[in-house]
Amino acid sequence: MPANGGPAMEKPRLQFWQIWNMSFGFLGIQFGWGLQMANMSAIYEYLGARPDQIPLLWLAAPLTGLFVQPVIGHMSDRTWGRLGRRRPYFLVGALLSSAALVLMPNASALWMAAGLLWILDACINVSMEPFRAFVADLLPEDQRTQGFGMQSLFIGLGAVVASALPWLMTNAFGVAGAALPGTIPLNVRLSFYIGAGAFLGAVLWTIATTREYPPDDLEAFRREQASAGGLFSGAGEIRDAIAHMPVTMKRLALVQMCTWAGLFCMWLYFPVAVARNVFGAPDETSPLYRAGVEWGGICFAMYSVVCFAFAPLLPRLAHALGRKSAHSLCLLAGAAGLLSVAVIHNQYALLLSMVGVGIAWSSTLSVPYAILAGALPPGRTGVYMGIFNFFIVIPEIVASLGFGWVMAHLLGNNRLTAVVAGGVFMVVAAILMQRVDESRTAHVGRDVAAVA
Repeated sequence: MPANGGPAMEKPRLQFWQIWNMSFGFLGIQFGWGLQMANMSAIYEYLGARPDQIPLLWLAAPLTGLFVQPVIGHMSDRTWGRLGRRRPYFLVGALLSSAALVLMPNASALWMAAGLLWILDACINVSMEPFRAFVADLLPEDQRTQGFGMQSLFIGLGAVVASALPWLMTNAFGVAGAALPGTIPLNVRLSFYIGAGAFLGAVLWTIATTREYPPDDLEAFRREQASAGGLFSGAGEIRDAIAHMPVTMKRLALVQMCTWAGLFCMWLYFPVAVARNVFGAPDETSPLYRAGVEWGGICFAMYSVVCFAFAPLLPRLAHALGRKSAHSLCLLAGAAGLLSVAVIHNQYALLLSMVGVGIAWSSTLSVPYAILAGALPPGRTGVYMGIFNFFIVIPEIVASLGFGWVMAHLLGNNRLTAVVAGGVFMVVAAILMQRVDESRTAHVGRDVAAVA
């Protein structure tokens, strides 16, 4: 490997089960994210938050990603030890995230829940960012879409189970879900405990079953490690990487910003919108509120089921249409799903809306990264993958800081309208995707090998 980063050696093609093992850790990571997305807004409302306060309380997720991911990407590019390059970060992040998942549902005050979310998101990012670079490290270019597609498959599977866990606790195992004012229901607490075990177990599986390639010149690599300037050197490289960002990455950035703004609107308000607007719950103490939030989790599980099922089909669609057009089409499907919520008043019909969201989600988790990986300079994959996360978290930070005002003054705290706004953002993302030039990344068809 050159002293500045990824392997220079010719990478061997991996078998299906090798790609399965290297991606399996994402199943656990998604338990952390899935439990958050389906339950944190409700947890905040259980602890007394108003609708216009929720965006600011969610600020932890994007802000920690903004700082943690590029730093971890830079550090992992320059790490080599007994566990390899990326795996040490998988392990540390998984241990800390699992502990935070256990503590989260025991929060007894709003400030405690918000603080634990900061800790949890920082720790999840430590594990997650190196997984993106892991694919580029270990797979030849013509298998990268397969690798990212496999990650999408596990993200979908993990989110299905994580989102549905509170509902399953109540309806399959008879765990009481009712909450006293100011408390978090038992079924939610147990779901977070299960998620903690799943997170750690899945990441340990990847660590145990997947080896990494050492640097070609280990001694030169060690010398570079010893002479590195630490955090200040990392900050300088991040600035330099931003200044020399590939054109393909710049255009993908705009797509990502609009896509994730739309997704953030959905995650912030969909479960509580279902409880209030579809189930008709008058307040957080009503049984209808609990049932509505649980059904919102089932809807999230539905879009994750679709993500899981669609992941093997996505490479074929990309081969037929090209990755750019395939991704635009998937984003439009997601937009249609969110926009349709405005006219749906039946809980079961909401599941149909989630089909479109699941198609968009599956594509968002794989196609932009497959295009990006081919446009990055050798040796800087980790840091650029971390920087690419900026274009996910910046719109989320803007929404966290400003969407509360929009909710209070323009949308009348109508949670359903906020979800529909997410669909509008996805339409814009689909249009912007047509500006992306993927000609430099080549292999449009060849690196979209099926994941199944």
